[in-house]
Amino acid sequence: MVTAILLLLVTILCVFAVFRELKTKNFFAVLFAAASALIFGWFSVMTIYYNLFG
Repeated sequence: MVTAILLLLVTILCVFAVFRELKTKNFFAVLFAAASALIFGWFSVMTIYYNLFG
């Protein structure tokens, strides 16, 4: 469960990075931050799901 919490914290930081980079109009960084947010978010949700129902 600690892994899921860490992945969720990384996801939240990536979402903040997306908004920060949108403000500075650095679209290459927006792409990588958004991709990271999606990937880490997916893994955190699936890890929580597996721990609860697996």
